[in-house]
Amino acid sequence: MGGKGVNPVTMRGLLDDWENRGLLYRVKREVDPRYELGAIINAKNGAQPFLFEKIKGYQSSLAAGLGGDRELLADSIGISPSDFVPKIIDSIVNPIKTTLKETGPVHENVVTGKFDLLDLFPIPTFHADDSGAYYVSGILVVKDLSGRKRYTSIRRMQYLGGNRTNILITSPELQEQYAQFEKLGEPMEVAVMFGVVPAVVLSSQISTHLYHTDKLDVAGALLGQSLDVVKCKTIDLEVLSDAEIVLEGRMLPHEREMEGPFGELAGYYGFRSPQPVVEFSAVTFRDNAINQTIFPSSYEERLPMALVREATLFSTVRQVVPSIKAVHIPMGGVARYHAVIQIEKKTEGDGKQAALAAFASDKDLKHVVVVNDDVDIFDSEDVEWAVATRVQADNDVFIVPGGKGSPLESSHNLRGVTAKMGIDATYPLGQEEMFKRTSVPFEINLEDYL
Repeated sequence: MGGKGVNPVTMRGLLDDWENRGLLYRVKREVDPRYELGAIINAKNGAQPFLFEKIKGYQSSLAAGLGGDRELLADSIGISPSDFVPKIIDSIVNPIKTTLKETGPVHENVVTGKFDLLDLFPIPTFHADDSGAYYVSGILVVKDLSGRKRYTSIRRMQYLGGNRTNILITSPELQEQYAQFEKLGEPMEVAVMFGVVPAVVLSSQISTHLYHTDKLDVAGALLGQSLDVVKCKTIDLEVLSDAEIVLEGRMLPHEREMEGPFGELAGYYGFRSPQPVVEFSAVTFRDNAINQTIFPSSYEERLPMALVREATLFSTVRQVVPSIKAVHIPMGGVARYHAVIQIEKKTEGDGKQAALAAFASDKDLKHVVVVNDDVDIFDSEDVEWAVATRVQADNDVFIVPGGKGSPLESSHNLRGVTAKMGIDATYPLGQEEMFKRTSVPFEINLEDYL
């Protein structure tokens, strides 16, 4: 896939494209947003695009599973899967600024005044012990106190009733921004976009702390064109003109409501805790709006964050091991705890140095395997083979105790620190013949023999 021409910049354009090519599952049967919807999405682990025509109690359709497959996500931005790392890096370095328009499709319908969010569009409930219904796929848009810098990210929001939700803000940058508003006793304006293409979700995972770039501009670079934005109706923020649905509101100062438990990234329930409250002042949406959700902890949640982390990981390791060939953050490691690094080994120590650099690049990483360039890092069995046949634990495994870890990882929370393990699964220099892989010098097409 990839390289198919102009990339769709709207979700409905992408859905049409994929349906025309037989890549979309269209569900015509009515589906309940409480558990049933999530069960269907999760049956394909969030890696299959679905369009649900009938959601119980609503007239609107709903899309899910758009960004959980590496090949399809690459297809949506017109590249091959092997080009993700250079494409992401280039888009960060060379963003394409958004274009402000007077109005756009997302303003075809505007709801203000007194309203209940649950009356407008479905809010799914996913797991057995979740504390309620949650928005999980919305792209949050905020600005800093100066009003000059725009930030996007994905934040889960628990429905509290009426026009109110909680919001969980784990990002240090967003926490600091909210704290500045709260110190002044002022609300922080927020907009939440639903119904966007995977490139917008992918760019939202880029680290503000590392790159200080406007993520909607990065999304434009991923898609190869400027994205149109419009001013919100009740707050001073811009949102994508072609988003399907936008919630406009304010994160209130000095107000908290209990949030959780909720089934999180690693497949466990998060803690119950007081979180800020958002009060929404408007909902705008396109005619025949297509709602959007992501099943939590599925590939659709994990893959975008893994791809962005791969770009950061590659850039960091390359500084100390220039012969790095590729990196992979697998889904089985919850898209952040495991990494595999492929290098062309030039000197002894390259393997351990690459692993050390990896740990320095990302506090969430726990286990890193470094392999030679004859190993397919996207094939877990091939990586396991390299560990099995090229590693002697007393020489090739090292452990760093007491490092920083991820608060989303249950074993980290037992002590508040995480041990790091590096595995150098490269063979010693000068021993190429001993570690030469077997091969068969004959190409066949099996169908010719059957």
